[in-house]
Amino acid sequence: ILEQLNRFAGFGIGLASLFTENVLAHPCIVLRRQCQVNYHARHYHLTPFTVINIMYSFNKTQGPRALWKGMGSTFIVQGVTLGAEGIISEFTPLPREILHKWNPKQIGEHLLLKSLTYIVAMPFYSASLIETVQSEIIRDNAGILECIKEGIGRVIGMGVPHSKRLLPLLSLVFPTVLHGVLHYIISSVIQKFVLLILKRKTYNSHLPESTSPVQSMLNAYFPELIANFAASLCSDVILYPLETVLHRLHIQGTRTIIDNTDLGYEVLPINTQYEGMRDCINTIRQEEGVLGFYKGFGAVIIQYTLHAAVLQITKIIYSTLLQNSI
Repeated sequence: ILEQLNRFAGFGIGLASLFTENVLAHPCIVLRRQCQVNYHARHYHLTPFTVINIMYSFNKTQGPRALWKGMGSTFIVQGVTLGAEGIISEFTPLPREILHKWNPKQIGEHLLLKSLTYIVAMPFYSASLIETVQSEIIRDNAGILECIKEGIGRVIGMGVPHSKRLLPLLSLVFPTVLHGVLHYIISSVIQKFVLLILKRKTYNSHLPESTSPVQSMLNAYFPELIANFAASLCSDVILYPLETVLHRLHIQGTRTIIDNTDLGYEVLPINTQYEGMRDCINTIRQEEGVLGFYKGFGAVIIQYTLHAAVLQITKIIYSTLLQNSI
């Protein structure tokens, strides 16, 4: 029985974690992105309380779809990223994994692989970003593959009419790769660090003979999940200002209409005129202050609070199941 439970548990726990990261978190991501690109906004939504309030308003005026829009496209972007990474590593000597005996050259090549992957995924990321922030009020029902069509359209310069202010994809390469690579480095380092601490802690607190099956099972799965949680939380928080800049550059000139995050109803056009990354940083600092980089930060707090709660609940359910089966 334990063996089966074991397999089931691993699967269930993985599923719960995936579900939280992608599905439960989605309304938070939608709102966070809308706040980030909304340079008109007077309310910065730095705390969870105002965010919950505004989510409630959107839900009331536009129905639940307003908070779940663009979810399909975020999965497509993940798929494109994974696929691109696999293909590039097949046809080049760039390593997908860093071995234990790593050297600077290997790390450099691994990060180059990541960078190339982010460049391939970039136009689709752009299209997905637009889908998640575009107001439901003016949106025609986009199909699930709309994101791929838009992404390819952006590369070959066809499709939706964009304005003169649209930044060329080449000028988006640097901020996109910078954000992607930093996110990857920070989360990898923190994940390794947290795992190390947790493993050491379990090793010291449980001498092998006294460990119950329940405990050893929990030790098998939960440190990984906690390390992942800590890694994505830290990298999201540290890179939040850069993400704000990145999203504004991506959305500029795409004629996107977003929801008014001050009122919870009405829509606003995005008419920014940033020259590039440096100009965007300076403009936000001058016009919206340092906190302007943190617009919508309350949504991150809600997202990770939910995630922590799901981890906790999974752990409780799982311990109970095991206790009863032994």
